[in-house]
Amino acid sequence: MSTNHFSISRLEDFAAALYGAVGMDADKARSVARLQVLTDAMGRRTHGLAMAPLYLADIAKGGLQVRGEPVVLKDHGAAVVWDGGYLPGLWLMERAIDMAVQRAATMGVVTVAIQKSHHIGCLAALVKQAADRGCVAIIANSEPAAKRVAPYGGTEALFTPNPFAVGYPGPEHPVLVDICASITTTSMTRQKYAAGESFEHPWLLDGHGQPTRDPAVLEHSEPRGSLQLLGGQEYGHKGFGLALMIEALSQGLSGHGRKDAPKRWGGNVFLQVINPDFFAGAEAFVEQTDFLSQQCRGNRPIDPARPVRLPGDQASQLIERAHREGVSYDDAAWQALVDWSGKLGVALPVAQAPA
Repeated sequence: MSTNHFSISRLEDFAAALYGAVGMDADKARSVARLQVLTDAMGRRTHGLAMAPLYLADIAKGGLQVRGEPVVLKDHGAAVVWDGGYLPGLWLMERAIDMAVQRAATMGVVTVAIQKSHHIGCLAALVKQAADRGCVAIIANSEPAAKRVAPYGGTEALFTPNPFAVGYPGPEHPVLVDICASITTTSMTRQKYAAGESFEHPWLLDGHGQPTRDPAVLEHSEPRGSLQLLGGQEYGHKGFGLALMIEALSQGLSGHGRKDAPKRWGGNVFLQVINPDFFAGAEAFVEQTDFLSQQCRGNRPIDPARPVRLPGDQASQLIERAHREGVSYDDAAWQALVDWSGKLGVALPVAQAPA
């Protein structure tokens, strides 16, 4: 890990300048930069600025579109469908969440389905945008052009990890549940392979459906392997069910998916925003959910040095630390950003003075 720390504001300016240098609209560049840096501050490093070199490379290939607006395919007020046109996924999601939160103030529940979005990054960072404003947010995401997870009992990859997230408000910070239908992710598998490491547990299947710790089976072997479904060999039907649910919500409702055989990097999205005021009320919602949260945190831990924590507890602490101390990057991730800054003529951010 690099010893240099950079302030959040300087990292946002740097990332926005990188995207601006390749022609991305200023509002889109700022949105993508802000959410990627937030993701890093939350500790989700695989989906923060580590994605910037991949986005920039895809822009150069014509995959990620840098200008334009989503096409509204349907708008019934509380139910909306967009064609994202492979515009920046983080920007599309921020736009959709803002719209849904505003409409939920008068409609209670607003659902948005998006087809042909580009990559939408860390779902926990996205549901946080609505939870911070007092709403419950649900996001399901799939990538119909990719196949990395086999159906339960099969040997051939068919799904993507298919992340699913729920965020809801709490008295101090939101609870941020961010899971997926597979045990591990594509990004983590690629990191392990690049580092020459094996997983500690057999979280993948080889091309014959046998459990393995070798990350090479996903993309560097024949026949290719797959990521194991959540639940593994014994209970993978649970992950299979989750994967099917996410595909139906994100592809079925948006009207675009695997049947269309897309070839470019992108994703389909299901977003639902719920205003608790239309149910038992915001105060009652927080009272009930926080009671359970405190019961979880107070539960007798297996290891006294590692008490039970809620999803979002660590992210909140890390964000607070990042604002105080800045954010640092491992050498490989930072070097990739340095390379792009040189290629595009964008000045690197000045490191933050030690706290």
